Amino acid sequence: MRATDFRAFCDLAYQQAGIRLGEEKQALVSARVGKRLRALNLQTETQYLEVLRTDDGGELIEFLDVISTNFTSFFREPAHFDALAADLGKRLAGGQQSFKLWCAAASSGEEPYTIALVLDELFAGQGVDWRVLCTDISTRVLGMAKRGQYRGQQLKSVRRDALARSFIKRSGEGDEAIYEAGAELKSHLTFSRLNLARPPFPMRGPFDAVLCRNVMIYFDAPIRQALVTEMERLVRPGGLVFVGHAETLSGLQTGLQVVSPSVYRKPGAPP
Repeated sequence: MRATDFRAFCDLAYQQAGIRLGEEKQALVSARVGKRLRALNLQTETQYLEVLRTDDGGELIEFLDVISTNFTSFFREPAHFDALAADLGKRLAGGQQSFKLWCAAASSGEEPYTIALVLDELFAGQGVDWRVLCTDISTRVLGMAKRGQYRGQQLKSVRRDALARSFIKRSGEGDEAIYEAGAELKSHLTFSRLNLARPPFPMRGPFDAVLCRNVMIYFDAPIRQALVTEMERLVRPGGLVFVGHAETLSGLQTGLQVVSPSVYRKPGAPP
């Protein structure tokens, strides 16, 4: 890939999704753009850039799908889920019976289903109405998340009783067995495409908690600031905002208060 083409792809990724791609990503960009060249029967990256520049939006989504980095796992950074359960448990004990959460970078679904497993256990038999909005910029990984199918190897951090209760074994054995999230678990999740670099966002809050983990590391300071401002607007007073362990809101203008590293709370008492 020519250096000029690489820089053009980097510019598009930033302009369309706020994703910063450094020089060290050139091999990754070349490999992933190559997938689109083969799919469209194009010969050069320059031809593909011309397609993107004259596109009505569909191919831009495909480009962002392949260029996005999607690493996730069940119960990744598990202390967050302990903190989430403790906070919502207090609200439940105080009489709250309806909960709404936002998983801002849902990827292929491991994080949303982890949230669902935690809430399913927390609210069991309580008659609670709970919903999780799950968003991502990639339609490809959102499709995977909606299907909710995972290999046994991917589910090793899920307790055996929770796996038996909430997932259906479809095929295979051991690590290669395929499990699908059950209809009851799926019924609490709504999946929708959202570009976090393009606030204001269309959904209505307030959310009891927002999990926006391991995505701000790809954004520069102005986009991080706009995103944090929007999360602060959408979370309810007293609600929690979670970012990745490698992320911080330090240096950004926000009224969110530190609870613990990578966990923040909006001031005010919950209703």
